[in-house]
Amino acid sequence: MLAAARRTRTRIALLPEAIRPRSAAEAHAIQDAVTAALALPVGAFKASVPADGSAGMRAPIYASAIQASPAHFTVADVPQCGVEGEVAFRFRRDLPHRPAPYAREEVAEAVDALAAIEVVTSRYADSDAASLLDKLADNVSNGGFVPGAVVTAWRGLDLGKLAVTLSVNGAPVLSQIGGHPTGDPLGIAVALVEMMREAGGVREGQYVTCGSCTGLRYLKPGDRCRVDFAGLGTAEVSFVP
Repeated sequence: MLAAARRTRTRIALLPEAIRPRSAAEAHAIQDAVTAALALPVGAFKASVPADGSAGMRAPIYASAIQASPAHFTVADVPQCGVEGEVAFRFRRDLPHRPAPYAREEVAEAVDALAAIEVVTSRYADSDAASLLDKLADNVSNGGFVPGAVVTAWRGLDLGKLAVTLSVNGAPVLSQIGGHPTGDPLGIAVALVEMMREAGGVREGQYVTCGSCTGLRYLKPGDRCRVDFAGLGTAEVSFVP
């Protein structure tokens, strides 16, 4: 059902009760089955770590849904036109499967940082009725990813406390310091590497986007959105009717 919704660019009812995921592991298994059914290469991941310290969550972002900034998405592809300004990383080398965990410093040495916009849209017709696990099974409502230019000299930046401005059609709608859910975007990248270490690892050129610093905002067809992170750069997306 989820794979068909992506192929046909349609929205569906919630999954039948008998096959709705009841754990993060089941939701991740559904993600992996959808990815296999679509046979699409994965160009990025989104990842999060709950505040209660429980196991992290990840979701693939397909390479076909990645557009470099300034990006243009058609409303037919992403009808909800959701946007989140995020700190992301790009892997400069493979971090493959291995028995031992990866240290934080190993991950830091393997990535460049960047500003990004995650484009949000759900395969569920009533996304408000979808539980967290339902959304996790649907790649956490990912519709696309817009990376800005990479910054190699990012280690001196406090990525959890950057000044960030979100603008819509040239007018600022949010301006604040920080806003990341954990205050540690790199920690989310480390968690993603650990989640993927048992599932084949991550590859050179893939991205990980590490959680919204601006909240989720739904825009309209024709709108243009830009996020600016002080010291890190910008990303921009427009929604084409």
